Amino acid sequence: MTRSDLMPIGAFARRTGLTSSALRFYADSGLLPPAEVDPVTGYRYYATAQVERARALRRLREIAMPLAGVEAVLDAGPEEAARLLDAHLARIEEDAATARQKAAAVRSALGGDRAGLLIATVKGPVLADAVEQVLTATAYEPGMAVLGGLHVEAGGEALALTATDRYRLSTRTLAPARPAEQSWSGTVDGDDLRAAAPEVRRTPLVRVEAVPHGIWLRLPGREDRHCRTLPERFPDHRQLLASLGEVTTRATVPKEPLLRALEEHPADHVTLRVSGHAVTVGPPDDQHPGTTVAATVRGEPLEIRFATTTLYPALSTAIGPDVMLDLRGHDQPVTLRSADRGDLTTLAMPVAPDHPV
Repeated sequence: MTRSDLMPIGAFARRTGLTSSALRFYADSGLLPPAEVDPVTGYRYYATAQVERARALRRLREIAMPLAGVEAVLDAGPEEAARLLDAHLARIEEDAATARQKAAAVRSALGGDRAGLLIATVKGPVLADAVEQVLTATAYEPGMAVLGGLHVEAGGEALALTATDRYRLSTRTLAPARPAEQSWSGTVDGDDLRAAAPEVRRTPLVRVEAVPHGIWLRLPGREDRHCRTLPERFPDHRQLLASLGEVTTRATVPKEPLLRALEEHPADHVTLRVSGHAVTVGPPDDQHPGTTVAATVRGEPLEIRFATTTLYPALSTAIGPDVMLDLRGHDQPVTLRSADRGDLTTLAMPVAPDHPV
């Protein structure tokens, strides 16, 4: 390698996004030694082949990976590097959840731990199940944090939980053990609720209290959990539900065979053909016969196409051994209900909807 193939530290810094001082630090730590050091001047020179390693190093440090972890990722093969990255991200998420809970405890202590507005008292296992079921309809979209939250409405004798990613909507209504002190609604951070769900499930009876900027889940015998509320406005799901047309076809199908049929067709899109005494699951084209699942069908035959990522999670969270499909046309939302218990309702939009939820 000749000197003409090398670049001085300043030029290398500009190409990689690292400062000269950072490059010296990484050289001294052994992570990114220069290709050549002038023995007289001490000037450091880097090769073009080192640019990608330097850029990867910078990105890894931007996600707070320690030096030992950076070295392991850079020297690993693709699969091992991906595993190490996933493990690091899991630790970050766990640390963030722990920090949020500690911050909530500090906030509560500074405020004298005043009780919030009681909005529901619910059986812990029931609440945990409902939260996990409904949260399957959330999504992470930049600039739309509300789509990752769970909308909570408390009032009278009901506690309603709703989530939507605009192409799927899931809602479940719980009967609280004790009524709310007054009506309340807000959208609660989905990640906070997911983190709290295991402890909620182990608690016989949970008090849900609304406080400024969040809710408290009071867990007798365990550490209370604080969940943040999101300031953005939740989509007007009530208007959507009220505007649904009449059901033209209703099919009651065993859930497990239908799930297996979807798994056998792992394409991006799947077509349901509902007629006679069956629901046939197949690819969007007619080149394959598909899988037929016996069903009780009432109404006119109908064919409707879904994104697998929309239909499968909506179906998998249904309660009980059967699921009821209420269809209104090939381009209208389909309502999935638990055949034995109608308190979990999911709307699944067909492919290419004209208007997202």
